[in-house]
Amino acid sequence: MGKIVAICMSTKKGIQKQEIEEISLIENFGLEGDAHCGDWHRQVSLLSYESIENFKEKGAEVDFGSFGENLIVQGIDFPSLSVGKRISGENFELEVTQIGKECHTRCSIYTKMGDCIMPREGVFAKVIKGGHIKKNDKIEIKE
Repeated sequence: MGKIVAICMSTKKGIQKQEIEEISLIENFGLEGDAHCGDWHRQVSLLSYESIENFKEKGAEVDFGSFGENLIVQGIDFPSLSVGKRISGENFELEVTQIGKECHTRCSIYTKMGDCIMPREGVFAKVIKGGHIKKNDKIEIKE
């Protein structure tokens, strides 16, 4: 069992996402108003809180949303999941569609640190069941 530590979104692609307190997940679409929502396989991006904290310990000056992630979750090891795994909360369900991503250009984090965790540790999902989510909501892997 994990919990949502932060929710981030942006209305434009290519800019850092900003932290918000709550938002609606729309079935087969993504986070309401987010630039990356739509009818495709990467509707929601997730990154573990622990991954971000470990990266900060290496000297990275990053905030929630710096990696373009929508949900920062404490207590779940996302890179260990497999495609097709379901993640759920009280009133929503996501399906993992991709683990990591190929970065075609080096982001500012990589340029500064010589590394970026999103290509290895980020997870992408589509919304199977929509619902309203907020910071500190519980989240778990469905068996």
